[in-house]
Amino acid sequence: MERMGFAVVGTSAIADSMIETTAASEAARYVGSMSRSEERAAGTTERHGGTAPFASIDEVCACPEVDAVYIASPNALHADQALQCVRAGKHVLVEKPLAQNAAQAELLFDEAAAHGVVAMEAMRSVHDPGMDVIAAAMERIGRVRRASLRFGKYSSRYDEVLAGSQTNIFDARLATGALMDIGIYCVEAMVRLFGAPQTIACAPVLIADAATQATGGVIDGAGTILAGYGDKIVELSYSKISQDLMPCQIEGELGTVTFGGASIPSHGTLRLRGQAARDAGYSAAQSASDIVEELVFPPCENNMCYELEDFVACVRGEMDAAPWRDITLASLAVTDEARRQAGIVFPADTAAAHIE
Repeated sequence: MERMGFAVVGTSAIADSMIETTAASEAARYVGSMSRSEERAAGTTERHGGTAPFASIDEVCACPEVDAVYIASPNALHADQALQCVRAGKHVLVEKPLAQNAAQAELLFDEAAAHGVVAMEAMRSVHDPGMDVIAAAMERIGRVRRASLRFGKYSSRYDEVLAGSQTNIFDARLATGALMDIGIYCVEAMVRLFGAPQTIACAPVLIADAATQATGGVIDGAGTILAGYGDKIVELSYSKISQDLMPCQIEGELGTVTFGGASIPSHGTLRLRGQAARDAGYSAAQSASDIVEELVFPPCENNMCYELEDFVACVRGEMDAAPWRDITLASLAVTDEARRQAGIVFPADTAAAHIE
């Protein structure tokens, strides 16, 4: 089958990674990059062996070589640009988060269906087969009661915030901040493994208030979400202003699964509980004769290949896109409520700002 022609919107490092992933794929080929800077678009396209640089989304939509568009622009532009593409008959793979809120995402999915094309969020961890390894291990630990999904790394852009400067990574006007940039990995991993929660409570670490001009108002640097499922609780911890060195953990009545990497699942263990210890004098004692197994994750240098494979399969009708859509919508419902509790407002949250 003919390789699918891809245009890439954006010239960031993540856009470069997708171009490299596309180049290594037998099902896709890179056409060119779009940037507001014609010089940057031309330079990026030439450097990666493309044939058609783009200076606007209109040019992308009009190009007959382009079958699909990977969108890696600032968060606030994702839904608008994707909507324009699907209405032009282009499939879209949109970098996380797919939209500013669930309402935007639902409109985009509806429009894609109406125009006979596929819209999918590029959330690498959700498509990584490592998640299947974790899910299989979960089946062996009995009834899950608690889980902790974590991702935190210090962003050099926070130094700019501390200096009072504007930076795209911490700006409510661009629909960014810790939750939507890094916490979203934890949210979507949770929904992928456990489904949509019944309740959530968000405790944000805010680094700006409504009067802060550089951040466009209230914005978060870190936070914790407690998601309730009735029979279990899931803790989501995320930060862009500190480093989190703890692994993710899923606790069942019969054992515990640990793994590293909410974005790239890896190096995990399955510990099946032995005989429960009863001596309260030894606080560190858990159980005797535990069985510990190393989890084996498929090796992969760039796990963006999995989201690309699934996207192409959905476009070709070899896979149902509905489960991926449902994960995206459920996850954005969580982030919508978390932001509401935190007082973080994005442009699309006002009724007049919704795309049409």
